Amino acid sequence: MTDFAAARHNMVESQVRINAVTDGRVIEAMSDVPRERFVPQAWQGLAYVDEDIVVADGGAAARYLMEPRVFAKLVQLAAIGPDDLVLDVGCGTGYSTAVLSRIAGTVVALESDSALAAQASAALADLGVDNAVVVTGPLTEGFAKQAPYDVIFFNGAIGTLPEAFRAQLKDGGRIVAVQGDAVSGRARIHVRAGDTLSGRDAFDANIRPLPGFSPENSFVF
Repeated sequence: MTDFAAARHNMVESQVRINAVTDGRVIEAMSDVPRERFVPQAWQGLAYVDEDIVVADGGAAARYLMEPRVFAKLVQLAAIGPDDLVLDVGCGTGYSTAVLSRIAGTVVALESDSALAAQASAALADLGVDNAVVVTGPLTEGFAKQAPYDVIFFNGAIGTLPEAFRAQLKDGGRIVAVQGDAVSGRARIHVRAGDTLSGRDAFDANIRPLPGFSPENSFVF
């Protein structure tokens, strides 16, 4: 039987800390959240490996739990404050939401797959998370009802970003995403200042794409 507590500790020590993740809030959150709770039962023994794990098989539209190293660095990059409102785009089974909820004030978890959304809601309820809500809808449209957001976080690689997200970001708000595909990508942070969205590269990151974010109907940073 897998010792998940030991596996979680090893993940933090060997994948997170050694990759320049120094934010104690991120480390504490990832040390607390049981990652195995958010993967299919057959894959629970691999929940803490340093790679993306499939949580919904759908061919080109398959969904994945992001690898711990890249996830931790993206969360740190977002510089989330304790009062921040965060939009978690493509929350999948809810792991990212559970971690973000321990750092942010409130998390809106957006999921297009109703089955995944139900799994996320159940897992978050089981863990007693009371400052996050799972909503369903097209990922590429964001969730304007609760906007504007301090942080918009993407759970998968994207090409370019639909215009909707610019309008849903607060002045001074941040968007963090890996731009590229599973072969080549760069983590980027973008900050809104008035009507301007400026961005910079942060680190190399190759993760699975988030379905639906093709270059069409998008703007380039």
